[in-house]
Amino acid sequence: MNDPLSNVLHIDLSRKRFWTEDRSELFNEMIGGSGVAIKLLAEECPKGTDPLAPENPIILAVGPLTGLYPIASKTVAMFKSPLTGNLGESHCGGRSAIAIRFAGYGAIIIKGSSETPVYMSIHGDKIRFRDASVIWKMANSTTVGRILREKESGSGIRSIMRIGRAGENLVSYASVVTETYRHFGRMGLGAVFGSKQLKAIVISGKKNIPVSDMKSYRETYNETFKLLSSAEMRKYHELGTSMNITPLNELGALPTKNLQESKFENAEAISGETFEKNFLGRRVACAHCPVACIHLAALREVYEKEPYFYKTEMISYDYELIFALGSMLGISSPQALLKLMDEVEILGLDAMSTGVALAWATEAQQKGIITTKETNGLKLNWNDEESYSKAVNYIAAQVNEFYKTLGKGVIYTSSKYGGKEFALAFGGNEMPGYHTGPATHLGFLIGSRHSHLDNAGYSIDQKALAKNSKLTPEEIINKLIEEEAWRQILSSLVICFFARGIYKPELISKAFKTIGKEINEEKLKRIGLKILKEKYRFKKREGFIIKNSEIPERIFETTTPSGNLSKEIFNEGLKIAELKLDSI
Repeated sequence: MNDPLSNVLHIDLSRKRFWTEDRSELFNEMIGGSGVAIKLLAEECPKGTDPLAPENPIILAVGPLTGLYPIASKTVAMFKSPLTGNLGESHCGGRSAIAIRFAGYGAIIIKGSSETPVYMSIHGDKIRFRDASVIWKMANSTTVGRILREKESGSGIRSIMRIGRAGENLVSYASVVTETYRHFGRMGLGAVFGSKQLKAIVISGKKNIPVSDMKSYRETYNETFKLLSSAEMRKYHELGTSMNITPLNELGALPTKNLQESKFENAEAISGETFEKNFLGRRVACAHCPVACIHLAALREVYEKEPYFYKTEMISYDYELIFALGSMLGISSPQALLKLMDEVEILGLDAMSTGVALAWATEAQQKGIITTKETNGLKLNWNDEESYSKAVNYIAAQVNEFYKTLGKGVIYTSSKYGGKEFALAFGGNEMPGYHTGPATHLGFLIGSRHSHLDNAGYSIDQKALAKNSKLTPEEIINKLIEEEAWRQILSSLVICFFARGIYKPELISKAFKTIGKEINEEKLKRIGLKILKEKYRFKKREGFIIKNSEIPERIFETTTPSGNLSKEIFNEGLKIAELKLDSI
C-alpha cells in the first residue's frame, strides 16, 4: 500500500487548476512538516517576492506520524511573511493535520490569486473552487465557519480554515482560524489568504495510512498514549499555559504595560487559577490528543435590549492571550479581558501582535507621539477595554492611515511616527510574553520564527536562575541552537511541543519502525540541523542578517529576574550565533 504522505497537492488559484505530485524523495529526506515545508517554500517562492503577490506560495504540511500516533496533530504553514518580509512559519492544531493526511496528502501548495473571492473544497480527490462572494465581507470568522459547516460535507472529520475581516483587509498579522478555537496565528498567514482572495479551505478525507508491523504499532501506540496520559501532562489539562501567569509575575518576568514593568499588580485577577475557578466552561482537545489543553471560558452576559435574557459565549484563553491582551495592556478585569479576546478572535487577528501593537500605541499617545487625530478619536489608556475593543476593530477595518500603518506592525509604525525605542518586536515579529533574561531575547532574535517556541530561551534563563549561575554568551547560543535544531524534528513530525518530553529519540525511532523506516538518534539530530540550516539559508536569501538585528531599547530598561540586561552580552551573542549558524 502506498503511503499518501508523499502526495503533494498543487493548487493554482489564478487558473483554477490543481494537480498532484509524488515527492517521496523529499519526505524521505526531510521527514515532513517543517522540513518538507521549508524545501517546498524555497522551490516555489521566487527570491524577493512581495509577500502579498500571487507568486507567494502557501505551504501546508503534515508528518509521517499524523493519524497514527497521538498528539502528532499540528499542521505547519510556511509562506513569506507580510509582517517581517521574510520566512513565515505558523503551526496549527485542531483537526487540520488529520484532515489533510486522511484526504491523501502530505503537503498542499497554494499559489496564484483568484479574480473573485473563493474558498477551496477538498474532500479527498474531489477538489472544487467555490464562489465565496457571499461570505467575503462577513467580518465574523465564527459565522463563516458556521455557514461552511452547513454547506460542506465531512462533519466530524473535516477541518475548516478561514479568515476574518483582518485577513480580507491585509492586516500584516491577520490569522487563519480553524475549528473556532485554533489558529495559524503568527506572521500574517491571514493576509496572504486575503491577498489571494481565498476566504477559506474545507478539507476532509477517508484514506488509509499503511502500517508495516501492526503488533509493534499497537505496543508503541499504547506506550505513547500511556505516557501522554501521565501526571507529566496533567498540568496542561488542568490549568493549561495560563498557569504561567502567577509564577512569571512572582519572578518579575511578566511583561506589563508595554514592558514598562515586569510585574502586574493585578495578575491574580487574570491568573489561570482565577479563570479555572470562576469561568472555565469546558476543556477540548485537538484531534487525536488525550491531553485536552484547550480551555474555554464561559462568559455570561445580559442582552443589551433584553435585560431578562442572557447569552453565554465560549472563549478560548491561554497564557499568550492573557499576557498580550491582559498584562501588556493593564487589563485587570477577567470579564473585560475575555471580551477583548473574543473580539480579536472574531476579526481574525493574531492576539500577540495585536496586544503589543496596542501597548505601543498607548505609550506613544501618552508621550505625545500620536494624538486622538491618529487614533480616530480614541484616548488609549491602560485598563480601558472599551477603547481597546474599538481600536481592534479599527485595525481590522483599516479605517485611516494610522491604523493601516499599525496593521503593519510596531517596527513599521515606529519607523514612521517615532517611538522605536519602545517598539517591542524581534526580527519584525512582536514579542511573546517572557522577560526572563538574556536567553529569552537572544532566542527571539536568532530564532527562525522569532518566537518563544523556536528554542525556549525562557527555559534556559529559568534553569540558570534556579542554579544561581550566569551563562556566557557562547553557552547561551549553544543551548539555543541545540534546542531549536531538535525542535525541527518535532515540528517535522508535527508533534505538539507540549509533548517534547514524551517524544524522545528512542520513542520516535520505535514509531518509525512500525511504518517500515529505520532512523536513529544520530540521524534525527543531523536532519534537525539540516532543516535549521535550510530555514536560515532562506532567511539570508531574503535579506536577514543576524548582526543587523534591531534590539528594542526597552528590554535593557526594565529589570529581569536575573537583573538588568547587558548590551555587551547581546552584541557578543549575535556575533557567535551568526558564526555558528553559518557553519552548520
